[in-house]
Amino acid sequence: MSQYDVDLFVIGAGSGGVRAARIASGYGARVAVAEEYRIGGTCVIRGCVPKKLLVYASRFPDGFEDSAGFGWSFPAEPTFSWAALIAAKDKEIARLSGLYEQNLAKAGVAIHRQRAVVAGPNAVRLADGTEITAERILVAAGGGPTVGDFPGAELAISSNEAFDLAELPEKIVIAGGGYIAIEFAGVFAGLGSQVTLVHRGEKLLRGFDEDLRDEVKAGLEKRGVIVRLNERIASIAAGEGGSKRVSLASGETLDADQAMLAIGRAPHVGGLGLEAAGVRLNEKGAVEVDAFSQTSAPSIYAVGDVTDRMNLTPVAIREGHAFADTVYGGRPTTVDLSNVPTAVFATPELGTVGLTEAEAREKGEVDIYKTRFRSMKATLSGRDEKVLMKLVVDAATTKVLGVHIVGEDAAEMIQVAGIAVKMGATKADFDATVALHPSAAEELVTLRQKWTG
Repeated sequence: MSQYDVDLFVIGAGSGGVRAARIASGYGARVAVAEEYRIGGTCVIRGCVPKKLLVYASRFPDGFEDSAGFGWSFPAEPTFSWAALIAAKDKEIARLSGLYEQNLAKAGVAIHRQRAVVAGPNAVRLADGTEITAERILVAAGGGPTVGDFPGAELAISSNEAFDLAELPEKIVIAGGGYIAIEFAGVFAGLGSQVTLVHRGEKLLRGFDEDLRDEVKAGLEKRGVIVRLNERIASIAAGEGGSKRVSLASGETLDADQAMLAIGRAPHVGGLGLEAAGVRLNEKGAVEVDAFSQTSAPSIYAVGDVTDRMNLTPVAIREGHAFADTVYGGRPTTVDLSNVPTAVFATPELGTVGLTEAEAREKGEVDIYKTRFRSMKATLSGRDEKVLMKLVVDAATTKVLGVHIVGEDAAEMIQVAGIAVKMGATKADFDATVALHPSAAEELVTLRQKWTG
């Protein structure tokens, strides 16, 4: 009989922790999991899933407007209810959280609905004081929004609170230049808010291909978002009736109903007892792990955003599964983080996989294939919106190193293109693929002329 209460104790019931718990249990391990908030984690509860639902909602006004070009008319102007949208979102999130809990229960995983901290290399302590011993501990506590360090920062909301606002703000100032800031700027603008996006950098979306960065900024501005680059919030003061007075570093003052900070995310490691248990953290405060997600304490592992490797939900799921396969399935497995497709759900949305043009040029000579065109839908709707597609190709081997898209359904296209890039497809492979007509995606296999601009 084991000297421990459980074989595996998982701290955090988000996507990575739930997957690891279920797979480990399937291999015969005795597993317990603790979650202090709601089962499902950031992605399901207050991240990518509710965000995508709000993105869908924000695009309906465009659809109503576009429909006139296709012969549709409405007896009255469509009306929108923020309260109805949030209620529908909450209902769906509750359903998904329930499914996560059911799947854990079906797998035989014991669930503790309270905070857990590491009490030693082989023990955790629950909020009620109960100590549970475990042969191994998996930390999957995720991350959370970074807080501001300027006067009045506590008056701003984060992406967490944005999902549960009592009403849609007429005016909102959003600080940040990453995907969260950009997505919420598009959501609020699409639903009718006046949005000002403040970013301290020279361009939005650091680390993305330059053409994508320019295209997304242009798309935001077409939706009415005021983009202020090389700027930052200096302070926030409370105004009348709950309003905010946002002072910028340039000296300008903006009056708004809400101010939102989307200036980064940090791993949830505070107060978890990791360092006392011998777990090393890196200079950013993230848990250091090896290729198999093992920390410097041999009995403690970590997956997902708490490790700050690649903070994407599917990556956390892969890491959790790989951990269980390695430790309990007898199949040592690592996660390849190269050529991971990702999307920014702006409007129009961005999809990208592989190397940017700048990254590829650092490695050698490249050929660029690029097109920017009006979609068939826009010909009748009259919407001033273009689709951008770009292939980055190794000049010597003709291997496709990167695919970059901005336009409607870019995320759907990039998921499929990601398969080709992951397999090492060449430009000749793309060229040999018969186009599916009429579609926007066909441009990916009909690009013939190298870009010389």
